[in-house]
Amino acid sequence: MRVMAAPGKYPDELRERAVRLVRDVKAEGTGTSACRRIGERLGINAETLRGWVARAGIDEGQRAGTTTADGARVGELERENRELERANHILRAASVFFAAEPGRPSGR
Repeated sequence: MRVMAAPGKYPDELRERAVRLVRDVKAEGTGTSACRRIGERLGINAETLRGWVARAGIDEGQRAGTTTADGARVGELERENRELERANHILRAASVFFAAEPGRPSGR
């Protein structure tokens, strides 16, 4: 069996439907086989589908892990922190530059 390359992004409706189907089938067997069977029917890689099911479980509080919303917030805070560190670096450099007044001995 040949698996086609995945498109850039699957529609949210397809993701939700696939996760629901895997959960329904999973009650009868293992999660891996459920992902493989449903993935083949919908044209989704089994590992991609397994990841969606795991992510849905985390987001719904059924599994331990960082939720999608928390992960997005952490990323946002990390970006903000980098920008603040960059601004602090610029301000430190500017204060050193302006502290050295022209014509004033540097103390060395």
